[in-house]
Amino acid sequence: MIDLRVSPSPLGPILYRAEDEHLTGLFFVGQKHFPKGVPQAMPDADRPAPRVIAQAQEEIAEYFAGERRAFSVPFRLHGTIFQQQVWELLSRIPFGDAWTYGDLARRLGLPSGASRAVGGANGRNPVAIIVPCHRVIGGDGELTGYAGGVDRKRSLLTLEGGPGREQLLLF
Repeated sequence: MIDLRVSPSPLGPILYRAEDEHLTGLFFVGQKHFPKGVPQAMPDADRPAPRVIAQAQEEIAEYFAGERRAFSVPFRLHGTIFQQQVWELLSRIPFGDAWTYGDLARRLGLPSGASRAVGGANGRNPVAIIVPCHRVIGGDGELTGYAGGVDRKRSLLTLEGGPGREQLLLF
């Protein structure tokens, strides 16, 4: 059974999706690649959220409060084998750090020219923040390509004390 919930965050409402005691989606409402067919009003909002969604909501709140650097909520990601490889590698990027798309390609044993394919898989990450796709930047240090928008990416990196911090200070 799929369960959906929306809750607020400092960067806008977040949709949580769970299936069989695993988080399978965490999306900023309205972001690129937002799940199709999701109702505007959550039909189950009047009953308590499943344990896994409640845990994810609590951990995300702690993250935004600066009290959490790693997540323990169980999640399951559905995608191609290549996407799965990219998403697993994203999970290894340390809090407060950033890798480039070229770094990800090289770590996967691919030529740096494969960074576009890596970026495509990165953009399809279904569990934002928890699988930290926001920690991937352009080869020149630019904040590019975040499904939730570059402003959110900058905010997340700034929260973590990472590369977005310098660019934020310029504005």
